[in-house]
Amino acid sequence: QVQLVESGGGLGQPGESLRLSCAASGRISGTYVMGWYRQAPGKQRELVASITTSGSTNYADSVKGRFIISGDNAKNTMDLQMRSLKPEDTAVYYCNHKKVTLGGTFEYWGQGTQVTVSS
Repeated sequence: QVQLVESGGGLGQPGESLRLSCAASGRISGTYVMGWYRQAPGKQRELVASITTSGSTNYADSVKGRFIISGDNAKNTMDLQMRSLKPEDTAVYYCNHKKVTLGGTFEYWGQGTQVTVSS
């Protein structure tokens, strides 16, 4: 089992910056992918950004150039620096940990943290 705890988020104005953090604990080993997903009201959950244990990153087109994902394997933490926020970034943001093994895929979610962008 892996436990994920998000922090950060809150209310920001358009153009401002916010930072999300995720702390992972439990059975963490080997290679895995961690990511941030978000879900706005009435919409499906979508991938925002992800990072592998080797440091490879992937971003949704909607956040490229504005958001930066980073991770610290030694501390089992992951951050999402969000810049130039837009109202459409408003959503609940979820931390995700995914590990693929021969025995199957193991995926864990945090409880979510609200990000609201409004003037």
